[in-house]
Amino acid sequence: MTSIITGQYPVDADAGGANVVDSIAPEAAPAVDRVRRGGKARQFKREKYDVHGWLVLDKPVGMTSTYAVSVIKRLFAAKRAGHAGTLDPLASGCLPIALGEATKTVPFVMDGRKIYRFTVRWGEERDTDDAEGRAVAASNARPTPPAIEALLPRFVGAIEQVPPRFSAVKIEGERAYDIARDGEEPELKPRVVNIDRLAMVAMRDEDHSDFEAECGKGTYVRALARDLGRALGCFGHVAALRRIAVGPFAERDMISLEEVQALCHRAAAGEGSLADALFPVATALDDIPALAVSRADAARLQRGQAVLMRGRDAPVVRGTVHVTASGSLVALAQVDRGEIVPKRVFNLAGLQGRAGRQEGR
Repeated sequence: MTSIITGQYPVDADAGGANVVDSIAPEAAPAVDRVRRGGKARQFKREKYDVHGWLVLDKPVGMTSTYAVSVIKRLFAAKRAGHAGTLDPLASGCLPIALGEATKTVPFVMDGRKIYRFTVRWGEERDTDDAEGRAVAASNARPTPPAIEALLPRFVGAIEQVPPRFSAVKIEGERAYDIARDGEEPELKPRVVNIDRLAMVAMRDEDHSDFEAECGKGTYVRALARDLGRALGCFGHVAALRRIAVGPFAERDMISLEEVQALCHRAAAGEGSLADALFPVATALDDIPALAVSRADAARLQRGQAVLMRGRDAPVVRGTVHVTASGSLVALAQVDRGEIVPKRVFNLAGLQGRAGRQEGR
């Protein structure tokens, strides 16, 4: 069995990370799947379950986003899982993980605004634009707080940004980081990104400044730190990075891996429910108008059939809506002149998230 080290988290490649946590299947499912016969441990195929909802993981530093998803998927014994926006291993914070039918709503979360807090180390540029890379340029110059403050407006709004060399951007079908790892220079073109807000929140010392940025999809904070350093004439790279919000999910919604594991063990002992850790699938659709229909119309939509509503029952909204019946999510649909055409249908049989907003989690 091949062993991989991902930061401080060892992963058995052939087991998909199974050595880190024991799987706890939803509710009354068995808590262990190994038994000893004749003094030897035997591995049995785990049963997987229909689990639907969003878990907002407070991802620790040193863990890849893909690995984090595999851990949560295993803990919940879920059939399907994915995440809404990669966080580098160096970064911590908000990683929304979709389970089950929530995977159908991932694009709506990924398209949402993101908020980052990060520290820039001045005086050195690195090939990865963060602390994990090798130095490629250095300077003895250091920026003053007034110089930094005066520069920030240039990086707010729609700006052109060249992605980092070590990024997942595709160049003729190949990832930029694969090209860079082969010792070649990827030809990355600038692209327009949107930064709504950028503020310096602290000047720790002459070498380190703390910032907070609110930005749109496709923005690289590492590239932002690099470009700030170049514009200030002193170079710079990201020394620490934490994401505190993605779309509808904020810092108050996050839960640590240790808390998830503890909840899973309590649920296996009949002392709680895994549903308490998951937000409903519809949480990802907060910014999309809701349209309530009858159970009969809901059944038609779930069969992929359009529904025509006239008269006083006709919907007043147009465009994309999320359809509900008796408070339950039914489908994502397009509405035009009273006709509701289903685009994505939801089947929420199984365990559903029911977590509510908690201030000061």
